[in-house]
Amino acid sequence: MILNKIQFKMKDYGTLSQAINKLKLEEGYEEDFNLLDEEIQIKSKEQTFGTEEFEVDKVLRFEGMSNPDDNAILYAITTSDNHKGLLVDGYGISSGQISKKMMKKLDLKDHRELD
Repeated sequence: MILNKIQFKMKDYGTLSQAINKLKLEEGYEEDFNLLDEEIQIKSKEQTFGTEEFEVDKVLRFEGMSNPDDNAILYAITTSDNHKGLLVDGYGISSGQISKKMMKKLDLKDHRELD
């Protein structure tokens, strides 16, 4: 059964900042993405990509030990023109307002890990 090519936290990436460093340095996810209503944006280039123009390669979830505000999700993303980068977003109470289409693209429930 093939679900999706998304990889969940199968190897230990440590903390959020350690994961960001590893993905950037070891796996080439060099760009930083902003999450907009219906698109993601490369911060430095002001270039945007709709939901059809990128794939989520990995999803890593980080939970704060004592503060729910520390919860975050790290997405490793590749765009249709081969920009590789990272998107960090809060989840639960701290997550932002995005379109339904973007919500579905990034929804963890759609990307379950196989046991």
